[in-house]
Amino acid sequence: MSHTPDTVVETLAALFAEQGAKSYLGESVTMAEHMLQGAWLAEQQGESDEIIVAALLHDIGHFAGDRGTFALTDTEDRCHESTGAALVEAHLPPAVVACIREHVAAKRYLCAVDPTYADTLSKASQHSLRLQGGPMSTEEAADFARHPHLEAILKVRLLDDAGKEAGRRTPDFAHFAHRVRRLIEAHARRAS
Repeated sequence: MSHTPDTVVETLAALFAEQGAKSYLGESVTMAEHMLQGAWLAEQQGESDEIIVAALLHDIGHFAGDRGTFALTDTEDRCHESTGAALVEAHLPPAVVACIREHVAAKRYLCAVDPTYADTLSKASQHSLRLQGGPMSTEEAADFARHPHLEAILKVRLLDDAGKEAGRRTPDFAHFAHRVRRLIEAHARRAS
């Protein structure tokens, strides 16, 4: 991606426009609907720009070609979370990147620390959980609990789970673009 805030936002907007209609396999929403629902819910809850943008972009790795695509027939994890984090890590604050990179690990963590959490997952999320290693071990969960961005990561994970409602109306990507741009600009100032 180019490095100016406007071109980064334009690139992300183009990804949503060009690939957002992809089926979120196993779910009743498209990829864009899913991510927009998470961001909209975060905004309605009064969350920070970091949480809203992380919810908006948490599955951006699914737009990165075949590597990010998911199907209920998959027999291996495609690591869309790493792909997505790599796509934006030069442009967004570490907390946002951590939420994108760790939202899958957060599912595994929540399954380990809250046995009832797995029952709330959609069928597709339960399938991907198996491919992603299942619930964390006690040691893995204890290590993950020390993540410096744990609270933000868990918020985004729960927004991810909530953003799967067929027919829920949300604003489009343009509604959130100013938040993305603001975070990119702030991150660039801190990096210089």
